[in-house]
Amino acid sequence: MSALRGHRGALACGAPPAPSSRRIQARSPIVSLQSTVPRTRWRVGLVAASAAVLLVSGVTVAVSAQAAAGCRVAYSTSAQWSGGFTANVGITNLGDPVNGWSLAWTFPAGQRVTQAWNANVTSSGSQVTATNVSHNGTIATNATVSFGFNGSWTGTNTAPTSFTLNGVACTGDVGGPTGQPTTRPPTSAPPTTRPPTTPPPAGNAMAAVAAMQPGWNLGNSFDAVGADETAWGNPRVTEALLDNVRAQGFNSIRIPVTWSNHHGAAPSYTIDAAWLNRVREVVNWALADGFYVMINIHHDSWQWINTMPTDRTNVLNRYNALWTQIAAAFRDASPRLTFESVNEPQFTGSSGDAQNATLLHELNTSFHRIVRQSGGGNATRLLVLPTLHTSADQPRVDELVSTFNTLNDPNLIATVHFYGYWPFSVNVAGGTRFDATVQQDLTGVFDRVYNAFVSRNIPVIIGEYGLLGFDRHTGTVEQGEKLKFFEYLGYYARNRRITTQLWDNGQHFGRTSFQWSDPELFAQIRSSWTTRSGTASSDQVYVPRTGSVTAKSLTLNLNGTTFAGLRQGNTDLANGADYTVSGNTLTLTAAAVTRLVGNRAYGVNATIQARFSQGVPWRISIITYDPPVLSNATGPTSSFAVPTQFRGDQLATMEAKYADGSNAGPHNWTSFKEFDVAFAPNYSANSITLKPEFFAEVNDGQRVTLTFHFWSGTTVTYYVTESGGNVTGSTS
Repeated sequence: MSALRGHRGALACGAPPAPSSRRIQARSPIVSLQSTVPRTRWRVGLVAASAAVLLVSGVTVAVSAQAAAGCRVAYSTSAQWSGGFTANVGITNLGDPVNGWSLAWTFPAGQRVTQAWNANVTSSGSQVTATNVSHNGTIATNATVSFGFNGSWTGTNTAPTSFTLNGVACTGDVGGPTGQPTTRPPTSAPPTTRPPTTPPPAGNAMAAVAAMQPGWNLGNSFDAVGADETAWGNPRVTEALLDNVRAQGFNSIRIPVTWSNHHGAAPSYTIDAAWLNRVREVVNWALADGFYVMINIHHDSWQWINTMPTDRTNVLNRYNALWTQIAAAFRDASPRLTFESVNEPQFTGSSGDAQNATLLHELNTSFHRIVRQSGGGNATRLLVLPTLHTSADQPRVDELVSTFNTLNDPNLIATVHFYGYWPFSVNVAGGTRFDATVQQDLTGVFDRVYNAFVSRNIPVIIGEYGLLGFDRHTGTVEQGEKLKFFEYLGYYARNRRITTQLWDNGQHFGRTSFQWSDPELFAQIRSSWTTRSGTASSDQVYVPRTGSVTAKSLTLNLNGTTFAGLRQGNTDLANGADYTVSGNTLTLTAAAVTRLVGNRAYGVNATIQARFSQGVPWRISIITYDPPVLSNATGPTSSFAVPTQFRGDQLATMEAKYADGSNAGPHNWTSFKEFDVAFAPNYSANSITLKPEFFAEVNDGQRVTLTFHFWSGTTVTYYVTESGGNVTGSTS
């Protein structure tokens, strides 16, 4: 994050505030098990696991005379812990070249895939299907492609014993051109499979970064500016926290570290031993848990590195001294530890983009030289280099490409941050919905870094992602709209082969409770790591409290899934009687709506789920409402609130204009004010607060017309006048 306590500005997010084969009887399969990994001691919650490599062979299949077909699969469990495991799968094509593949198998003990890389994986019960992604769809004769996944298990974690590739059993044999089986002898040993706790060899940075997906940020702890890791309100980091984060399915952890308060004076800038040892302790805990780990120089970027335009020598000396010590301290650490040169680099008082690019290039190349020359594991350690502001704007990307070209090092990773289209991310300027503009902003960012780096086999990590409004609370953006955002983000990151690391400063995963503050949100994020989910135009159906109850419709966003039905609790709703589907339009019948609203009390009367062929269900709230009623009020600008009877409705946004039609209040380039900054609903107190930040930019004595937009579609007008620090509010 780019500023104190994890709060960010528009600049940091990179978005300015502007507007048929034949089958014959098979022989019994032969399963060969081979231990390939020495036993590793794991801490509490983890168990040692040797990599069990499964070679599926001895099943003969005849295929059509038009093409030879055959395949061999190597399946390995490379890591296992209580309730979870990591598996790698290698597919060797023994027949004619394959263009587009689908591998299917059945788990014998009820295991489930929770997250995958280098394949799209879907499940139906114990049946699993993995299909190629864009870069590995072609398998030449005798070539091998690989993918991996994390899974969950209970009881036993028995390996599957048979696989089919594009509907043909993988036997280790190939069918000849006459369609008769032509047996090939099995290989003496399966392909070597590397466990995720050992990174790929030097030069295979793409595979290593793929294995890091997904990632999580330990935000607002070691990056806190203050005496120690608790300075910004989070508790001390514990082994149990890291164990529990790992159990959620995360494979990498970014540990931001701010060093400014923890080193001595020039010229040595000696890092406090206690601080360095504490950072090393937590890094070692994370490595022992099987994480890939990233550490960096974090908020120093805006505390003192930003003065480099006017204080270049001192800044560079200090920066180099810190990285010299950090590199030495972690010289012999696991190669799963990565270094990031600096978080969100920025410069104050520069002459412009050209100087900014020159300074960041100097920082990145100096960092690279220091780490590589320190030797040991650092000679080939994966290093992460950011763009200016970690922005994905094309000029910033082009600048970093130039640095990569200069360094010509295969063990480099590019990084940017992504917090979405700014108006949507903070809920300002009417950006209340995940619409085409928001989606296009996301695809633009991901496409730019894909084209610049990934397409050239340079890996990319989105080192932080989320929504900026989350810095205040996750309710700043409406639930369904943010679920659609995260569903699409996970999908498109997979599509572009980009690894993502969720920013969490404590607002998502409880540091001591080890519970998600919004389980529905995390379920959507976790699902997006492996598959798409269906959604809808809204997660709310508003029904007026008075008058006849009518049918209600929503538009389904299938996202490559198929609609499977509606369910209330454990009861399936009846197609025809309760709902109909025409194309992508889902309609709840009047009879169903009448039953769901019951006595029509204000608020949520019922919750149903739209279920799809894959992914998580889409929750739909059935809500009874009447238009909200606002009342007159007076009070100081420091604590002015509009008395509001919400009557089941919820506030989406607020407009503010003067009598002449010009925009009033902060962000006067738009009439729509920022949610929870200029205004905030308080449903328990039956009020809408107009915050001091709003009145600070309202003209004294000028009447302001406020238009409150509610999610039902209702709008309510209200008027306020501020004079000498006091506010008068009225409905007329």
